[in-house]
Amino acid sequence: MPKTQVSCPNCRQPVVAEVDQLFDVSQDPSAKQRLLSGSVNLIECPHCGFRGNLASPIVYHDADKELLLTFVPAELALPQNEQERLIGGLINQVINHLPQEKRKGYLLRPQATLTMQGLIERVLEADGITKEMIQAQQKRLNLIQRLMSITDQQTLEEVAQQEDELVDAEFFDLLSTLTQAAMAGGDQQSARALANLQKILLTSTTFGRQVKAQSAEYEAAIADLRAAGQNMTREKLIELVAQAPNDTRLQALVSLARPGMDYAFFQILSERIERGRGEGRNRLAALRSKLLEMTQEYDRQLEAHIQGTRQLIETLLQSEDVSQAMSENMAVVDQYFLAETNRMLEQARKEGDLSKSAKLQEILDVIEAENAAPPELELLEEYLEAQDEEERRKFLEEHEAEITQEFLDMLANLAVQSQASDDKEFAELAMTANRQALRFSMQRSMRS
Repeated sequence: MPKTQVSCPNCRQPVVAEVDQLFDVSQDPSAKQRLLSGSVNLIECPHCGFRGNLASPIVYHDADKELLLTFVPAELALPQNEQERLIGGLINQVINHLPQEKRKGYLLRPQATLTMQGLIERVLEADGITKEMIQAQQKRLNLIQRLMSITDQQTLEEVAQQEDELVDAEFFDLLSTLTQAAMAGGDQQSARALANLQKILLTSTTFGRQVKAQSAEYEAAIADLRAAGQNMTREKLIELVAQAPNDTRLQALVSLARPGMDYAFFQILSERIERGRGEGRNRLAALRSKLLEMTQEYDRQLEAHIQGTRQLIETLLQSEDVSQAMSENMAVVDQYFLAETNRMLEQARKEGDLSKSAKLQEILDVIEAENAAPPELELLEEYLEAQDEEERRKFLEEHEAEITQEFLDMLANLAVQSQASDDKEFAELAMTANRQALRFSMQRSMRS
């Protein structure tokens, strides 16, 4: 983005800044995220210290959604003909970048918005995010800010209980997003405070307690299956589900061991029911009915997920820049996404579709590159295996050249995340190791 000389809104002195007026998603997939982040057209005045967003005309374009939005800040007090000249020039840039077949009627009817917030709401609305959803999210954000300002834990718990209905899945998702953003930005203090807030809410709110209980049941189900190990049989799996203390544990077992709950599994269970008597028989019959419902629902959801995955892959294949599109959708990658991509790649190769197979391979290459473990991770694991402070000191000295800022950031993030876990021993180790590495880095800097 080219730098432009503008006037500081506060002191009117000339300031050099990066000014972005055209956000064309069709040309730059990151344009929407930059706009929504609120970090565009920021200026810092070296004369008066002002820091904020510069008022500037904006055009937003998304060809796939046939969306063309304009915004001219009222504080600029531009005459109508000047507004039309500026906006018209930006729209001409949009049109010139489009191939002839994509130049449609909506380009002649740009939608003007009166405020920047109105522009952002229209962009989100096109993604299916309504104004009511935005307002609800703002309420959650306001509650997080309010809770973060409370220093007394008892008061914090009381306020959380008063706002119990607002603390839902979306609330915890927002809390996790803010924590990750703080860690990525190097704000360890805020990240630690957010992680501690999450830990408190897991015990002081209705939804938090449900999440904690579900997590405990899921871990217990994993432990039960691990205990059976390689000797797991359908008979042993029946014993596990029969002994499940509640439906949450049962659901966890279904999701973890669905392949084992096949026709033969239900046949064995039915034979046990036929041999049973009285209350025991009734209990097993009820269990069979419940398992059939759970497995059918699991299969339905899985099939819907796989269908959605296939559609997403097809959409990625239609992108002008497949690698860029894949990088922006890494959050959707799971075992089913990988399985479908590999299946489609194999099919494309059998059919001799070289273009499609090349794009599918491109998707897999991006996933492999994005998921490649950084070299600092192995070094970090080795560092944390040191038995005591003296051993850690020797390790740092021996690997001094490898103790980079990336290593320190990774260690700091781990230390913050560990505070929200129940493993107090590891949390203490991570914090102690982090402090020692920071001291080592500071001493090294002083020597250089």
